[in-house]
Amino acid sequence: MPTLTIRNVPPALYKQLKSLATKHKRSLQQQALVLLQAAEAFDKPLPSERIAALRAQFKGRDLGDLVEDVRAERAR
Repeated sequence: MPTLTIRNVPPALYKQLKSLATKHKRSLQQQALVLLQAAEAFDKPLPSERIAALRAQFKGRDLGDLVEDVRAERAR
């Protein structure tokens, strides 16, 4: 597994990271990894961006009226 070394960490940030690690009963390295994995989620498209992409994908297609379809199905 690859190793990552971070140099010149500001003392206040180090103290904050160490405090979080202690609070969650993790090592400093484990806590840093948890935070990096959480940051990975920020690289994913926002829901609004996904919706816009889906709208563009289905633009011009007649998808019908879903509400009316459900009502008709329930009435049967």
